[in-house]
Amino acid sequence: MNATSAEQGSAPVTEDALRSVLLAGERPSRPGPVRTSLTFGWRALLKIKHVPEQLVDVTMFPIMFTLMFTYLFGGALAGSTQEYLQFLLPGILVQANVMITMNTGITLNTDIQKGVFDRFRSLPVWRPSPLVGALLGDVMRYSIGSAIVITLGLVLGFRPEGGAVGVVLSVVLLLVFSFCLSWLWTMLSLILRTPNSVAGVSMMVMFPLTFVSNIFVDPKTMPGWMQAVVEVNPITHLATVVRGLMDGSVPAGEIGWVLVSSVLLVAVFGPITMVLYRNKK
Repeated sequence: MNATSAEQGSAPVTEDALRSVLLAGERPSRPGPVRTSLTFGWRALLKIKHVPEQLVDVTMFPIMFTLMFTYLFGGALAGSTQEYLQFLLPGILVQANVMITMNTGITLNTDIQKGVFDRFRSLPVWRPSPLVGALLGDVMRYSIGSAIVITLGLVLGFRPEGGAVGVVLSVVLLLVFSFCLSWLWTMLSLILRTPNSVAGVSMMVMFPLTFVSNIFVDPKTMPGWMQAVVEVNPITHLATVVRGLMDGSVPAGEIGWVLVSSVLLVAVFGPITMVLYRNKK
């Protein structure tokens, strides 16, 4: 019995026998772009679950800016804090979301420095999936930030005349713009060498864009040359749209400008990002 078992155990494995074992089950189909992008988006959400500190910029900064500007400058700029809150809150909503987008580039650069993206590029999936998935995951962060700002505003006395419909439409448009703006920081994350450098350059870009706009004050009070700068700032058009929708008006021309700006952001920085990602060493 032992001799027979030993003889059977030493029998060579034929190629046909090996193929029959490997091909015993049906081979799963290759996942498509949507599926792989959603998978990487889920990965981004799991990172938030395990590192909740990532939500500090989504939670604390919007609350801090809303309270500071409302109660420090509201009386001086609008005569009363409540009146200024009606003007300020849509602008703070815009500022909170566009500032949050910077975290996209910082997170991607961190993954690149750790070698994670080298592994992703070796997988048999749609090449842009890790980038698109990371951006989709960040949309949830933008939604959380929007919900916090709006809830705080309602508690403080903000009353949107456009009702729930106006608020929802303004948030949807804001999320679209934020997603498109994130491609800029994704491009920077592939060019710059450290997360700190990505954060520094991003802040240097975003601070002028957000403060030289109509987020905090009416541009009519500014010098003529600065008004011209503010009027061509895409953040100004975005804040105008959000204010209009929350006030119950539909600024069709401004909505068009925001959508065109969003398309241009993706059309310019999307291809550059993909070229850099493909050639990244």
